[in-house]
Amino acid sequence: MIKVLVAALLGTIIGIIVMVVVIAISGTDTSGASSVGLSVSLSTYTPSTSTASTPTSSGGGSSGGGTSTGGQSTGGDANAGKAVFASAGCAGCHTLSQAGATGTIGPDLNTAIKADAGSTPLPQFIKESIINPDAVIAKGFSAGIMPTSFGSSLSSTDINNLVALIMSGQ
Repeated sequence: MIKVLVAALLGTIIGIIVMVVVIAISGTDTSGASSVGLSVSLSTYTPSTSTASTPTSSGGGSSGGGTSTGGQSTGGDANAGKAVFASAGCAGCHTLSQAGATGTIGPDLNTAIKADAGSTPLPQFIKESIINPDAVIAKGFSAGIMPTSFGSSLSSTDINNLVALIMSGQ
């Protein structure tokens, strides 16, 4: 009897994992779907209406403008990137302390980026990783896990804001 219950429990867990991976890979809209019992946050995302980044100089108490890290301007806003990170479902897979995210399906964005970037400037590498996630696969991970649709479903402003957010912790 216990063997049957354990087998049923394992089958259910494996089924849920497969379902989450299939949804993530296919980029399927999950509106109206239930995630009761799952610890993975699934959400739909509506990109902002702006499609071009317009860096502004930030002075005094301004929160706008581009974020610069180590002389490498991202042209994005890290605070706005937090909203994109949450609504695009990034937190369900990635750990990023600046966003309060602790996902473990994908690479830890606090630590894994610099080693994988090699000689590519970090902002450029992060942007490419969002747009074409299978171009460079982080050690210990496989191709085909991260959705490849973010290059078309996110505006360039949203992508630049994500880059600024991820860069803010580097």
